[in-house]
Amino acid sequence: MSSATNIHPIFHRILQRSDKQHLLKQTARVIWLTGLSGSGKSTIAEGLEKKLHENNFLTQILDGDNIRAGINSNLGFSEVDRLENIRRIAEVSKLFLNCSVITINSFVSPTNDVRKLAKEIIGENDFIEIFINCPLEICEQRDVKGLYAKARKGEIKDFTGITAPFEAPVAPSLEIKSNELTIEESVEKIFSFILPLITKN
Repeated sequence: MSSATNIHPIFHRILQRSDKQHLLKQTARVIWLTGLSGSGKSTIAEGLEKKLHENNFLTQILDGDNIRAGINSNLGFSEVDRLENIRRIAEVSKLFLNCSVITINSFVSPTNDVRKLAKEIIGENDFIEIFINCPLEICEQRDVKGLYAKARKGEIKDFTGITAPFEAPVAPSLEIKSNELTIEESVEKIFSFILPLITKN
């Protein structure tokens, strides 16, 4: 007998998303920041969370390094593991979504396929894809974590932008050119864009 036959979800019996939205007086969305390492995703995510908090929105940041230090600590960076990394993140995001918590995700998520998977799990109407667009040479100049230098030396395999591809989103909900805007300007642009989408009617 398959173990799947012993699974009996009770989603229909527990409090629904609408109940949580009424309590929190906000409409949850998953704000998915994608871009190269060093493009400013995490810093922008932190600024956006503070901005939302100041405006009485309940949020949760899911960040690449934090997730890989915890729930995904058993995953590597192979194509299969990258896909599983995103799948788990999307499933966790959906749990926050169902609790009406606005989730800010900061992940390289380098290919259209992995972002498509995330959107399918989360739901197209709730998935706000924001491309943090910054030229590779500028990301490499910043190299806050020293990752590009290691990748150039061959110490990191399959590093996005150097030895692994990054596929820019074809039609993101919003594009932020982080080499042309300050962090504050980037945060304000995102906040203004999402505000109508997260304000409960």
